[in-house]
Amino acid sequence: MGKKKVMLPADEVDLATVKYQYDKIEAPHLTGFSLKLFVKLVETPLIGSLIISRLKKDNKMIEMLRNTVIPEPPMFKPEFPPQESESEVIPLNENGNPEGRVELALKSLPDYDPAKSFIADSSSPFRYWKIRDYAYAYRFKLTTPSIVAERFILAIDEFKTKKPPTPLLISYDPELIRKQAAASTRRFEEGNPLSILDGIFIAIKDDIDCCPYPSKGGTTFFHEVRPVEEDAPCVARLRTCGVIFVGKANMHELGLGTTGNNPNHGTTRNPHDPERYTGGSSSGPAAIVASGLCSAALGTDGGGSVRIPSSLCGVVGLKSTYGRTDMKGSICDSGTVEIIGPITSTVEDAILVYAAILGSSTAERIALKPSPPCLPNLTSHDSRDVLGSLRLGKYTEWFNDVFSTDISAKCEDVLNRLLEAHGCKTVEIVVPELHEMRNAHIVSIGSESASGLYPDYEDGKKVKFTLDTRTNLALFQSFSATDYVAAQSLRRRLMYYHTEIFKMVDVIVTPTTGMTAPLIPPAALSSGETDLQVAGNLMRFVVTANLLGFPAISVPVGYDKQGLPIGLQIIGRPWCEATVLRLAAAVEELCAEPKKKPLQFYDILKED
Repeated sequence: MGKKKVMLPADEVDLATVKYQYDKIEAPHLTGFSLKLFVKLVETPLIGSLIISRLKKDNKMIEMLRNTVIPEPPMFKPEFPPQESESEVIPLNENGNPEGRVELALKSLPDYDPAKSFIADSSSPFRYWKIRDYAYAYRFKLTTPSIVAERFILAIDEFKTKKPPTPLLISYDPELIRKQAAASTRRFEEGNPLSILDGIFIAIKDDIDCCPYPSKGGTTFFHEVRPVEEDAPCVARLRTCGVIFVGKANMHELGLGTTGNNPNHGTTRNPHDPERYTGGSSSGPAAIVASGLCSAALGTDGGGSVRIPSSLCGVVGLKSTYGRTDMKGSICDSGTVEIIGPITSTVEDAILVYAAILGSSTAERIALKPSPPCLPNLTSHDSRDVLGSLRLGKYTEWFNDVFSTDISAKCEDVLNRLLEAHGCKTVEIVVPELHEMRNAHIVSIGSESASGLYPDYEDGKKVKFTLDTRTNLALFQSFSATDYVAAQSLRRRLMYYHTEIFKMVDVIVTPTTGMTAPLIPPAALSSGETDLQVAGNLMRFVVTANLLGFPAISVPVGYDKQGLPIGLQIIGRPWCEATVLRLAAAVEELCAEPKKKPLQFYDILKED
């Protein structure tokens, strides 16, 4: 008796009474022998159920999901109210060809000045080459895609011999790269490049189909049960633009982790500090961009998996609105929280790649009724006025809930500079039930992942999964139908709160992660690890955009005292990618200097 709780309807909650709850995840940090023993126990009938039940009880999951009456009906995937049109934007036709969209995206950008890139001397501060730099170099015969391809191949060969090992790509064929580069070089020689993306080197995360490579999802076996027959739509759209695909990038196995740890193929290391994680699960995509080897990469984001590694590696990671990109051809194509998104070194490159890959599936167009995709017109005279009118929502207690005050101080400084430079006002907001948000997200993504993986798990493949994947699946398989329905009721409730918040502000701003890149325990390299407290710190701010389907971006804004990158996250209204990208471009400009050159960096465009 006395266990039952009843929530007030969301529209009756008095926000003045909401108290921020500082999350402390109750779970052991395990690696090596202790992790092996734990997995053996949680997979043992009865004993495993008792352990998982205890973990869920300690983290108040049972109290929230089974002992609480949630008055809202379930929302089984994001449902968005109609949105106001954005100002000073360039509309795109998602039914049109990708090259046409990329050409319009190019027109949305400020004028390109090659002098800023190619006349710099050795004393100039570090900066990444942009896609337009490569296009200029190709067009004016400063180099060719084939020359760049040879430099890329040499760099990857060098990476293979690094101590400690730093595996960026799981599947890679130098001859395929040479063949694509030769075709691109011929097009430039003939004066007929397919688009600004022609000859641009892009990596594809190992859970997105890119022919002829297998999609292993970071496992040792998944390509055996799920053969690749054609490019994913996002990949096919890039291919028509002339992109050179370098292979399949490393990742946390099946996307079920936030560090990037992978004992199967080796753990990708952070280019800024090889003793630290990249973040995950899109570890390889973020590291290969941060290392200067690719202008862009595609990742998937179901729980911050594009934004977390982008933040930790000091690059840009864009998560579009749920349903804006077609998920067909990805291993996680049937969930309700995932998107495919670009990781790039600059915001303008994110705009160009996003323009190429966007386009909802037929099913999502019917179900979600997306607003037409738009890009910010950064060349417009009125663009500055639109930027200055933006209201930035900040929940201070949440914003400051970080492992190091270096993070919150750096992000706060950016907000102050946005006010000084552009007049962007910060508005204090309250976001209720963030603890409920976290649990609703883990039940949603966990149940959906388990549903897809369970047939292979039971078909003798269990021992082929890594230990931390098996730990996660043990938790996910414990979720019941009532847990899942309760999580979806929480989703509707949380959507109501955020719809009300977005009546007061245009975006919500937070740090991207609650900590900078964590150290890699040596034992974790061979056996993996489970550290839910680190996962909690990394995911603290990102799951809102996944559970509720909002667009969000991580933009690098500086470094902590150890020289590790810090990212600012901008969360927008549904379908309002243009607003998110406009503000991101302004943040990037304010934080342009000085950039820190990663310890592992290759200049494959203008070799010294």
